[in-house]
Amino acid sequence: MSKDKTSGRSGPEKTDGDKSAKDTHYATLRRAHRDGKRERGEIPTPPPQKRKRGGDDWKPPALAPEQVFLYGLHTVRAALENRERRLVKLSVTQNALARLDFDPDALGFPVEIVMPHDIDKVLGPEAIHQGVILETRPLPVRRLEALKDSPLLLVLDQVTDPHNVGAIMRSAVAFNAGAVITTMRHSPTESGVLAKSASGALELIPYIQVTNLSDALGELHKLGFTTIGLDSEGPAPLEGTFTGAKVALVLGSEGKGLRQKTRETVSALARLDMPGAIKSLNVSNAAAIALYAARTYLAK
Repeated sequence: MSKDKTSGRSGPEKTDGDKSAKDTHYATLRRAHRDGKRERGEIPTPPPQKRKRGGDDWKPPALAPEQVFLYGLHTVRAALENRERRLVKLSVTQNALARLDFDPDALGFPVEIVMPHDIDKVLGPEAIHQGVILETRPLPVRRLEALKDSPLLLVLDQVTDPHNVGAIMRSAVAFNAGAVITTMRHSPTESGVLAKSASGALELIPYIQVTNLSDALGELHKLGFTTIGLDSEGPAPLEGTFTGAKVALVLGSEGKGLRQKTRETVSALARLDMPGAIKSLNVSNAAAIALYAARTYLAK
């Protein structure tokens, strides 16, 4: 027995094994806390690093039209909780299953315990899957008519980057928008990359893809929406352009902005006034600011 120098009491001597176990425990807590902040979008996800084995010759598997793979703890957890999501199969590591905190016997569909490299074979070496992949069917198709009671909508005119669309979805959910509407062409389809970037938001807001955006805007007009297109050269600030009880914000692509036909179809064009030296923003940042302004107007 050895003396405890701080208390003067005798106690068992700390072994290297005790110290190692304690360090491992705190490392696990720190990692879980950090992962949680990443999943909520509070800190950025580090850029993926290619794994040395199998990275160069990996080819994505051919997917059936109705086949969607979702991955990442937060994304999969949100999908499992979405009653509208048709679930096919969950492939998960033992550690990730514990972190999901779901009883596999109660899920009602196949659950397979796998190793991380098994998921790498499906998603590729750069996907940050956190040990879980969920095979699902696409979410049900929504019609614009179903949005008639939503006071706020977000419309995207060929925004192509799934990371931007995912970030926009998060903002749309945060400001309680009724849907994100986009085009069939030149827009990301429902996918693992989009869902991971949305960090659960894909399960919380309708993602509606339309064939003809001008026709869709016309239908929104008939449903009572004022459609406002964001344009850096817009004739008036956004704050002074709002009118009516229902607003649909329309944002253009990352490079070209709104297409000419879209500019001619919206009820009004408006700009975000920025007093600083930079006069343009990433589309996802612009969407968040516009949503805040619209929600402030609608709350009056």
